[in-house]
Amino acid sequence: MDAALEVVSAVLLLTGAAFCLLGAVGLVRFPDIPTRLHASSKAQTLGVLLTLVGAAVRVSFPYAGLLLLIALFQLFTVPVAGQVIGRVAYRTGAVDPNTLTIDELADRLASPDAEASADPDDTGTGTDEGGDAGGVDGGRAG
Repeated sequence: MDAALEVVSAVLLLTGAAFCLLGAVGLVRFPDIPTRLHASSKAQTLGVLLTLVGAAVRVSFPYAGLLLLIALFQLFTVPVAGQVIGRVAYRTGAVDPNTLTIDELADRLASPDAEASADPDDTGTGTDEGGDAGGVDGGRAG
C-alpha cells in the first residue's frame, strides 16, 4: 500500500511540475496579454493543484487538510486575479482589439453619452415607465 501511495504521489508531483513548466514556457512564448494570462492561470493553477494533491497524499491528515485548503484558495483566487489583470490590460490599451475574436467589453465600457444617444426611449431619470424608481416596493426600504 505504501508503494502505491508513493507512485501516485510521484506521478501527481511530476505532472504538476510539468504543467507549471508549460505555464512558464507559455508566459515567455505567447505574444500578447490574453494568451499569456491563459497560460499563467490555467496551466499554473492545474500544476499547483496537482503538486499540492501529490504532497497531500504523502503527509498526515492535518497537513493534508491544510494543503487542500491552499488548493481551494488557489482555485478561488487565480481566476479572479486573471480577470482583474485582463480587464486592467484592456482598459489601459495593452490589448490590441484587432486580435480579439469577440470583444464583449467594448459595449460595456462604451461612454455613457454614446449609450444615451443609442436608446432614444431612455429619459435618463432612473425610473421605469410608471415612475416607480425602486421596482415593486416603490424604492422604500422595508
